[in-house]
Amino acid sequence: MPIATPEVYNEMLDRAKAGKFAYPAINVTSTQTLHAALRGFSEAESDGIIQISTGGAEFLGGQYNKDMVTGAVALAEFAHIVAEKYPVTVALHTDHCPKDKLDGYVRPLLAISQERVAKGRNPLFQSHMWDGSAETLDDNLEIAKELLAEAAKAKIILEVEITPTGGEEDGVSHEINDNLYTTVADAVKTAEALGLGEKGRYLLAASFGNVHGVYKPGNVVLRPELLRELQDGVGAKFGKKDPFYFVFHGGSGSSEQEIATALENGVVKMNLDTDTQYAFTRPIVDHMFRNYDGVLKVDGEVGSKKTYDPRTWGKLAEAGMAVRVTQACENLRSTGTRLK
Repeated sequence: MPIATPEVYNEMLDRAKAGKFAYPAINVTSTQTLHAALRGFSEAESDGIIQISTGGAEFLGGQYNKDMVTGAVALAEFAHIVAEKYPVTVALHTDHCPKDKLDGYVRPLLAISQERVAKGRNPLFQSHMWDGSAETLDDNLEIAKELLAEAAKAKIILEVEITPTGGEEDGVSHEINDNLYTTVADAVKTAEALGLGEKGRYLLAASFGNVHGVYKPGNVVLRPELLRELQDGVGAKFGKKDPFYFVFHGGSGSSEQEIATALENGVVKMNLDTDTQYAFTRPIVDHMFRNYDGVLKVDGEVGSKKTYDPRTWGKLAEAGMAVRVTQACENLRSTGTRLK
């Protein structure tokens, strides 16, 4: 069961929360980066999450048409086939989708999975993300309610981002300022609008100073202890202990202590993109520099087919990214936790 069924995905998330570990959610943009993620999970003996952003889906759709739905569906179908060869279970997820891209990305994908479920099959994706952080909280939650209902029909989990994550990802950007911290009032409002599971299951991307992209430690003030305040504040009001399943966005560059605190407070999914992009590209650069006169036809020479063959440097890139995925599993305590 390499691609999780809805029931197994629910079990994965419950196990993570109970065991205080989280699944690395690895952004992929090609069949090669997909294999790298699957390899990394397998070598760590960890289940995990594979995700595709709107920009990643557009890239996967090809530069001639740049169709996001085509790209996402094609890679998901590919994943359903090749994942059979790996000894781990993974869920397929779509990453950040702002309001102006819902009709061209998440809504059509939900419709595809609803049709599959109506025919007795499993959904194509196991979860989708709605990023309403650029909207007012009221508008954000109004759209989230509609999407949650549609996701529930397809046995899909919805991820919602209720307050901004700093930095920029796929054209969505927010300043790094004091707005990057979710309040208990924000979390209560979310629970009132979306329920706590009875209206459909969702993951919550709350903000505790998170920033997308590359930054050095100390440049961003993360407060993962804030997640405990949100759990306790909403839990007290609704009589439910630790009601939220949190997602950690903008995790590149985070310290081990910050990650550990987040895990203790209910994070079950942590996104990883910037670090894996670099881990994939770095071996390619090394290969090109070391084999300059082989990958290029310098001074009228013919070069070396063995060095410019994409398979040669592609294998190095896959291995490099897989190592970074195994490191993420270790940091998130998911190593060795795969479903038997």
